[in-house]
Amino acid sequence: MILTLALLAGLVLAWLLIGVVEKFRLGLRFTQALLYVPFKLAYRVSDDRIRIARKAQAPVIYVISHQSRFEPALMLSLLPDDTLHILDEVSARSPWLEPWRELGRTIAFNAEHLFVSRRLVRVLKGKGRLAVYLPDAVEPDIKTFRLFRAVTRIAMQADAKIVPIFVAGARGLPVSLTQADKAPRHWFPQLSISVLEPMTVAELAARNPDQASNTNALFDRVAEARLFGADLDRGLFLAMRDAAARVGASHPIIEDVISGALSYRKMFIGARVLGRRFEAVTAPGEAVGLLLPNANGVVLSFVGLLSGARVAAMINYTAGPASVTAAVRTAVIRTVVSSRAFIEKADLADIVAAVENGGAKLLWLEDVRESVTALDKLAAALLWRWPLQQQDAAKPAVVLFTSGSEGTPKAVVLSHKNLLANAMQAEARITISPADILLNVLPVFHSFGLTGGTILPLVTGVKLFLYPSPLHYKIIPEIARKVKPTVMFGTDTFLANYARTAKDGDFSSLRFVVAGAEAVKPETRRVYRERFQAEIIEGFGLTEAAPVVAVNTAIHGRDGTVGRLLPAMRMKLEPVEGISDAGQLWLDGPNLMMGYMTADRPGELQPLTGWHDTGDIVAVDREGFITIRGRAKRFAKIAGEMVSLGAVEMLVQSLWPEDRHAAVAVPDKRRGERIVLVTTADDANPDELRKFGKQAGAAELMVPNDIIKVEEIPVLGSGKTDYVSTRKLAIDRLGLGVAA
Repeated sequence: MILTLALLAGLVLAWLLIGVVEKFRLGLRFTQALLYVPFKLAYRVSDDRIRIARKAQAPVIYVISHQSRFEPALMLSLLPDDTLHILDEVSARSPWLEPWRELGRTIAFNAEHLFVSRRLVRVLKGKGRLAVYLPDAVEPDIKTFRLFRAVTRIAMQADAKIVPIFVAGARGLPVSLTQADKAPRHWFPQLSISVLEPMTVAELAARNPDQASNTNALFDRVAEARLFGADLDRGLFLAMRDAAARVGASHPIIEDVISGALSYRKMFIGARVLGRRFEAVTAPGEAVGLLLPNANGVVLSFVGLLSGARVAAMINYTAGPASVTAAVRTAVIRTVVSSRAFIEKADLADIVAAVENGGAKLLWLEDVRESVTALDKLAAALLWRWPLQQQDAAKPAVVLFTSGSEGTPKAVVLSHKNLLANAMQAEARITISPADILLNVLPVFHSFGLTGGTILPLVTGVKLFLYPSPLHYKIIPEIARKVKPTVMFGTDTFLANYARTAKDGDFSSLRFVVAGAEAVKPETRRVYRERFQAEIIEGFGLTEAAPVVAVNTAIHGRDGTVGRLLPAMRMKLEPVEGISDAGQLWLDGPNLMMGYMTADRPGELQPLTGWHDTGDIVAVDREGFITIRGRAKRFAKIAGEMVSLGAVEMLVQSLWPEDRHAAVAVPDKRRGERIVLVTTADDANPDELRKFGKQAGAAELMVPNDIIKVEEIPVLGSGKTDYVSTRKLAIDRLGLGVAA
């Protein structure tokens, strides 16, 4: 009995002592500190940033993402005690919350009347504080989004600052408000409180003045709190390992048509075995080429390189021998990992020769597998959770090569932080979960296929099914019927071709399709909506941005646009001569590249400083939706007028929707340049196009007089139109000599 009492007294004393420490460390009231101690001990709460919330000058509104039943208790323990907490009806009545409700002032949430109350504005104007718990929705429905509008209106009327708060890890708690299949439960996950600096609505809107919606500015700020809830300084390997811990090491994470499915554990074991071999022939920080198709092997090799602190240089084997040799030399690649079976099957002997001409040696996966011993496998099985080398998120992780659709490719150097930030930016905008299956047919040497189609699922627990070629138009719909993906990535060209060969049920499992790299045609969007009940959500990106810049969502989307800017990104539009309603897009954000390597300065990182000029001409509406008018280089200057070649293609597509078209500018002695249409439409003729253009209200300058008919328009491996080759073809056909 005495021992029991002594033990209890010891526990109470320890509780009191920890409470005292928390009181002085965070500036809490003693009762707050005492009720916070159980959370602190059980969930190892990372809470340093809560000081930002406590120090915020009133009037202030704390906007809290409500993921679980614990947030109200946590916030009542940590926020200033004069805060008025607006609780949902369950939290306002829960008996277990009673001790925490006594810590501050609370009122019950009434969805019909809460935010029309003038009392809240009066509270704030009296130097008050509000804590508002908004439903945790990446894509809020109309009713939820009205709450964002209401908070915005109250904040503006009271001139209050906004402080978003997101508790990372709370979604996996046993008292989570998310379904268990979408957020696997853990009894004691580590929690981390993400708090952003106080800003007024006007200050939030001023960060991106080209999008004037105050509500969207608040919504984006809340999404930023979610983004920074992820530790972007962890590095990609550790972020993948964290995902394995959340969803379970036995969770199937990658699968291909040959090797079958691998769990997280098996993936990391295989990656460690390969990483050891890569370590033996390369140095830390060295760029190591990957010349592999979309299959489990490329993921294992990629993760193995990350584990060993090597830089994965993704070789575009569809770019042609000259480009491959230039890529190897530009990034100073001495070793390229590949597979003899792949080289033989894809008939890439010329690419192997190009790699060797660039000064690199081939490391064959078949040889690596033969050299692996039972001891290697045992060591990897025991140590799979630990990387081979210390991880540094600020260092390079990947080298990608720009598509070269308008010129010589450059090497883009992306850090771990760039890539992880972009994956988490997408996760903060699009609703995905471990219950999803992602079908990726886009090659990993393309930034969209790497970040969106590979890294994003690996760091979120979404099962990834890899298919080696996007060009297998008849096979991919059959694969989709068997795999039953809920999410798919593609380009308009690929998606349109899949739809032509697909049976009605082939894509019936899809929730949505993310499309990028080129504009989505209305016909493609219509087919997927009507035949497969799947929404195509169009986005926009560039390799230099790792790559996603903007995206529509299933709920917040606008056809004909590429969506809204991702969280934590800023943009500005510079005027362009001859264009009054759009500007040249410049970007800044955590996903922007470290810099370039160029052929004239091989292996030398030329760092990006400040804003990045995308070279794209865009228009932005007041809700922030971005419309791409075209590349700056994709405008023709005809008799002093700027004409968008992209707009020409859209006009032609409306007339001949079943065919493919490319508009290019060629030299013209009289007017500087003229537009040539290269098309697969056999019946295309200039007279019909002029008549259609006149009916559509198109300017006469943008209607091509020259039409060149081809069987196929040249495309790059990424699915984009190869405008360099297309322009050369037009110049040759028209007998204009060497391109200007």
